[in-house]
Amino acid sequence: MQVVGTLSGGERQMLAVGRALMAKPKLLMLDEPSLGLAPLITKEIFHIISGMRDIGVSTLLIEQNARAALHVADTGYVLETGELVLDGKASDLASNPLVIESYLGLTKGH
Repeated sequence: MQVVGTLSGGERQMLAVGRALMAKPKLLMLDEPSLGLAPLITKEIFHIISGMRDIGVSTLLIEQNARAALHVADTGYVLETGELVLDGKASDLASNPLVIESYLGLTKGH
């Protein structure tokens, strides 16, 4: 057994998700689950989020890591200064030139 205060940030995030899933929710809302986490832990968190669909849990995900969020999402919404600027299938948003250039950190030609 380990005291929660001694867990890493990633371990705490996984614990929080696990505790939430114990209640067998139909909808889980996650606000920036990857914030401040190392890349390998972020990958694991998104793997867990992706698996929630398989167990019948819908997820509302608020995330600045657009690439990871669009990879696990069915539908995406892009907000700028609190205003909805784009929405649609996540796969369409991930291939949208505006999203690619503005939110995925890529420029034309890459």
